[in-house]
Amino acid sequence: MSHSVNVHPLFSPWGRFGLYSFFIDAPEPAIVDTGIASSPAEGMAPALEAIGRRIEDVRWILLTHGHIDHIGGAHALWELTGRRAKVVIHEADAPMLRSRRAHVEEYLAGRGRYLGDPGGEAKVAAATQAVISGEMEPSLLVNGGETLSLGGDVTVSVHAIPGHTPGSVAYSLDGQRSVFVGDAVQVHGAANGFPGYTDPAAYRAGLEYVRDELRPRHLYLGHPYRRADGIPYGVGLDAAQAQEALTQSLEAESRVGAAACDCLRNGLRETQSPYSPFSPAAEELGYTGDPALEPSPFFTSMHGYRTQHHQNS
Repeated sequence: MSHSVNVHPLFSPWGRFGLYSFFIDAPEPAIVDTGIASSPAEGMAPALEAIGRRIEDVRWILLTHGHIDHIGGAHALWELTGRRAKVVIHEADAPMLRSRRAHVEEYLAGRGRYLGDPGGEAKVAAATQAVISGEMEPSLLVNGGETLSLGGDVTVSVHAIPGHTPGSVAYSLDGQRSVFVGDAVQVHGAANGFPGYTDPAAYRAGLEYVRDELRPRHLYLGHPYRRADGIPYGVGLDAAQAQEALTQSLEAESRVGAAACDCLRNGLRETQSPYSPFSPAAEELGYTGDPALEPSPFFTSMHGYRTQHHQNS
C-alpha cells in the first residue's frame, strides 16, 4: 500500500456505554463491526455524513467476532448498502450471524450455568430479537490467512486470534499496521471491570501474536477497555499505548489465571456468594463487580479456565 488510508471511529449510542465501529476510507470502503440493530441508521450514517461519506457506498462489512453488540447491525447495514456490501466473518463465529438462537445456546453452555437466573434464557432470547437486525448468511467465511482487496492498492489481511470467542479475528491494513481486534484485547475489562474470554490459552496466544507478529502502529479496540488504574483507553491507540495495552492484557490474564487455577485445584464449592462457585477467585483478585451484569465476563472467563482445567487433567 503506497499511501495511508484514513480510519474513522463511528460511535453509536447503546445503554450504559456506547458502541464503536470503524470506517476504513478505502476505494471500496469498509466498516469494521456493526453495533446493534439501530447503530447503522442512528450512529454510522450521520457520522459518515459529517465527514462527507455515504453509508450507501460501503462495500465491505468486516466482523471481528460474533457477539451481539458487534454483529447486531450487520443485516441493517447490508440493507442500507443496497445489499452490495460483502459481509465477512470467521467460520467459527458464523452461526452467531446466521441464527439468533446461537446466542442463547452460548449463554446456556457458559455463563448461564452459574448465574442461577430462571428467566435468563428468555432474557437473552428477547435481547437477540431487540438488537439483532436480522439473521443472514455471510458473503465470505474466513479462517485467517486471507487477504482482502479494498480497491486500488489497499489490502487487509485477516488473522485468527481466537480466545475471546472461537472465531475472533484481527484485520490489519497492510503497509500501515493499523490493526482492528474487536474484543480480543481486553486489558482489565470494560464497563464490568473484568476481562472476558472463552478460551484462556487461545486468548493469551492471540495477545502474543498481535504483540509479536502484527506489532500495531495503530490499534483499534471494540470498547474503551480499562488500564490497571481503572482509567479507560480510547478506542484508537498509538503504538506505545498498544504495547502497554497488550502487556497489561497479558498481565491481567496471568493474575486471573492464577486465581482461577487455585480455586479449581482446591475444588469448587457452592456458596451463597454471587461469585459462587468461584468466590475464592473473586476474593483473591479483589473483584467486587456485579457478576450478573451482562455480558458477565467473570463467569465467562472462569468457565473457560474450568474447561481448560478439565482438558488438562
